[in-house]
Amino acid sequence: MLSDIFLAFDFGTKNIGVAVGQEITATANPLASLKTNSVLFWLQIENLFKEWYPKLVVVGLPFNMDGTEQFVTAKARIFANKINIRFNIKVELHDERLSTVEARSILFENKWYQCLNKRKIDSIAAAIILESWFKRTTKNNDNNIKYYY
Repeated sequence: MLSDIFLAFDFGTKNIGVAVGQEITATANPLASLKTNSVLFWLQIENLFKEWYPKLVVVGLPFNMDGTEQFVTAKARIFANKINIRFNIKVELHDERLSTVEARSILFENKWYQCLNKRKIDSIAAAIILESWFKRTTKNNDNNIKYYY
């Protein structure tokens, strides 16, 4: 029984957090945080696709708490579109409000103070985004029971 694999990105102008998850368990794990200004940026993303062969990609869409768009929201949409075109894969945008706050909270609650660095937080935020997307899609799916043969 194979499970569908998904990648998620927590978009930022300097760093982009990456996570991988499985549909069958609806869980995600942080992978990495990529520097957007690196000459290897797109090669690193390509390598992630070659390693994981995702069925779908989820990109976190940053909004203000009142639901209005931030200056970086348009850039996240452009990034999602580039992923779609470059890798010919379906990309879904998902509200990422408070994902970074939750990532910091998880690190702090687990006494991982030494891990409270921006890059670690970004990859955990990507995992939170993906798990939130799993919950939303399962909740909105009328037939949420899946059969695997």
